Amino acid sequence: MRKGIHPEYRKVVFLDTSSDYKFLTGSTKYSEETIEWEDGNTYPLIRVEISSDSHPFYTGKQKADKAGGRVDRFKKKYNLN
Repeated sequence: MRKGIHPEYRKVVFLDTSSDYKFLTGSTKYSEETIEWEDGNTYPLIRVEISSDSHPFYTGKQKADKAGGRVDRFKKKYNLN
């Protein structure tokens, strides 16, 4: 690898702001905000709105569309049943 062209890879803490879930992982993302992790070390903190802890696909709380296809949704929307 050429020197000076690659971003610094380091450990960072990602914080899911919707569920207060935190996890430590490696990233090149930069942040001036820091947090003390469970191991006693201080790491940069990256705030995210959605993670695997709050995303409907991973939590199993997705909104299932029981109406069927486009025609069924159209009929339901305009009360044409």
